[in-house]
Amino acid sequence: QVQLVESGGGLVQPGGSLRLSCAASGIIISGKTMKWYRQAPGKEREFVAATFSSGAIASYAGSVKGRFIISRDNAKNTVYLQMNSLRSEDTAVYYCNAPFNYWGQGTQVTVSS
Repeated sequence: QVQLVESGGGLVQPGGSLRLSCAASGIIISGKTMKWYRQAPGKEREFVAATFSSGAIASYAGSVKGRFIISRDNAKNTVYLQMNSLRSEDTAVYYCNAPFNYWGQGTQVTVSS
């Protein structure tokens, strides 16, 4: 029974920060590529960030590079997304993803403008 549960979303002012968490159960994330996606109203779901295996290697969308940091704690079976210097265009539902095609329910991030 694979379950991914995102948390940490909320309302934040432009320039502020949030830290999202993705707690996994029914699956061991160690050795797996874990990803964050987001979807704004009327928009397609878009890739945000990925962490590969141990977390030594990470990848980011150009729109968030330099502002967001993806990390993982395999001992806690949890993936994180530290979001800094938030902008109104970062407003979206953020989803955690694990292979193969597992998704969390999403957590809402709203950046006021």
